[in-house]
Amino acid sequence: MRRFLDRLYQLSGYAAAGFLVLICLTVATQVTFRLIDAIAFRLTGERYGLLVPSAAEFSGFFLAAASFLALAHTLRHGEHIRVNLLLRNLNGRARRAVELSAGAVGLLISGFFSWHTLLMVIDSWQFGEVSFGIVPVPLWIPQAAMLAGLVILTIAFADGFIAILRGRTPLWADGEA
Repeated sequence: MRRFLDRLYQLSGYAAAGFLVLICLTVATQVTFRLIDAIAFRLTGERYGLLVPSAAEFSGFFLAAASFLALAHTLRHGEHIRVNLLLRNLNGRARRAVELSAGAVGLLISGFFSWHTLLMVIDSWQFGEVSFGIVPVPLWIPQAAMLAGLVILTIAFADGFIAILRGRTPLWADGEA
């Protein structure tokens, strides 16, 4: 199970990186098209009107996907902001109690957001909501990437919480110096 979860977090991180690459490609293509259009206008007096339809909108969708899909990977590597001032001064049961409390809060909050994001995705799908850009994208598609990231984050918090219950170091503490 440990191997599966670590691969899930790693895959989520790779997917986030892939969406960042898509943002770069979208923006680079749009800039290239504008340059070609500007050069053509200077040479011929005509514009070709080259553009990536809904480039800004797609980049926004890609950014949301990258941000949410990176959450569990970042948690797994202990890279989220965490105040260790208190934890450094605690040992034994007191430290475990604080870690359990923090893990429970993280699990509850991420579970809450996962549930309500699922409801939002279902609503968008049932009502056929689409984006307002040149390309009408069904909103459940980018929302599903957000949901996937939140669900994987919830799994990561559950993983860490169970580790604490078993007396092990939580996965989010692995990256601490």
